[in-house]
Amino acid sequence: MKSRLVVIVIFLALLICFSCEKEEQTPFKFVQMCDTQLGMGGYEHDVKAFEQAVKQINELNVDFVVICGDLVHHASDSSYSDFKRIMKGFNMPCYPASGNHDVGKNPTQKSLRYYRETIGDDYYIFKNKEASFVVTNTQFWKVNVENESEKHHQWVKNSLDSLGQMDSSIFVVGHYPIFIKSINEKEKYFNLPKEKRKEILGLFKKNKVKAYLSGHKHELLINSYENIQLVSGETTSKNFDKRPMGFRLWEVATDTVFHKFVPLENF
Repeated sequence: MKSRLVVIVIFLALLICFSCEKEEQTPFKFVQMCDTQLGMGGYEHDVKAFEQAVKQINELNVDFVVICGDLVHHASDSSYSDFKRIMKGFNMPCYPASGNHDVGKNPTQKSLRYYRETIGDDYYIFKNKEASFVVTNTQFWKVNVENESEKHHQWVKNSLDSLGQMDSSIFVVGHYPIFIKSINEKEKYFNLPKEKRKEILGLFKKNKVKAYLSGHKHELLINSYENIQLVSGETTSKNFDKRPMGFRLWEVATDTVFHKFVPLENF
């Protein structure tokens, strides 16, 4: 009887151990685009560059595309119409984030309503395989918008805390880089306020976020914080560092998260 009890205890211990093992991440690929910003580098140029990106991405075996804000340079019916027309050419889902050129440097209820009615939600979650992607509106981190910023930040916190308990792969998508060179640098146009960036990175670290994808800088930025990749990629509108137009191809597996640059052909 005693030996049988020992066997049962060992079996239950093994069962608990196996159930606590981290879920394997099914490998997948996706594309990060930054600042399609129709009208930034010349309207006709930006339209053709976006169309070329869609053509090349459709030839890749990827699950989806994210666009890290500034979809257009001037938000209007015509520019958004062109953006949505081109975006519909993707053979896979495309998930856009909003940028300062989309909702305004200081968003108003009018500008937010226009974006939400024309493009869709400005912050949301989507999933792919076992991974979760939290798409944010970084303008609510950059400036305090009454009845919006606190609501957005609480949503991000609750979302990350909930996903973190599930021990799945978490990625966050936004527009503004959290910082450019150092977490303690002064706030400028291209980064987030110092106190806010520390709060955000604390949430990322707590919930083991894999990577934060952004745009806005129009320059390639590859940083890290506590093993979290922070990547602002090349654009298809205008790059200030004179890098070629293009996008980033990401490959995700259980123990690896890798990305590489893919240039636009004939640009």
